[in-house]
Amino acid sequence: MDLSTFLRRSLGPKAAVQDLEQLCECWTLKPLRKGQAVLRQGDPADTEIILLTGRLVSCISDPDGQEICVGFYVAPCVVTPNIARSGAGESLVTIEATADATFAHMNSETLTELMLCSQSIRSWANGILRHELGLKSEREWCLAALGGAERLAWFRRRFPTYEAAFPHRLIASYLGMTPVTLSRLRQE
Repeated sequence: MDLSTFLRRSLGPKAAVQDLEQLCECWTLKPLRKGQAVLRQGDPADTEIILLTGRLVSCISDPDGQEICVGFYVAPCVVTPNIARSGAGESLVTIEATADATFAHMNSETLTELMLCSQSIRSWANGILRHELGLKSEREWCLAALGGAERLAWFRRRFPTYEAAFPHRLIASYLGMTPVTLSRLRQE
C-alpha cells in the first residue's frame, strides 16, 4: 500500500485535504531487507514509523543478549509510537524486519507540531497511541492472569495469522514461555 492511501484511510473522510497533504510531505520512504533493523535498542529515539509492506518485530535485549519480543507488525500499520517505545531519548527496543519491507519515517517533533495545528492529525495520532496502550495492557494481563495454553489461545484470537507469519521463538518470548513449551502447546 502506498503512504498516501494509507494515511487517507487512517485519517478518515472528515480530514481536510490540506491536512493529508501536509502529513504526507513529512514522511520519508525506506526499503528494508529481511534481518535489517529500523532502529536498535539504545539508538537515539526521535522517529515515528509506518510499515507499508512486509513484517517487523519489536524486541528488547537483556544484558546477556537474550531477546524478548514485545511487538509484531504486519503491513500496513503504524508501529508503536516513539513515546511508548523510548526513554531518556533512547530507543528501548530493536525493531527488525522478518520479511523484506518498506516503511515510512518522520521526526517525532514534526508530528507533534502537526498535531498542534490540525484536529484531524491530532485525533489520528492520539487514536494510535490509545490503541497501542490498550494492546500493551491486554498483553500484560494475559501474561499475568493466564496459563500457557490460555496465552496461546489468546494470541491466536488476537493475531489469527501471526503464528504462520512469524518465527515461533519470537511468539514464545512474546507469550512469556520457552520455544519448547510453545511447541508442546501447539501439538496438544
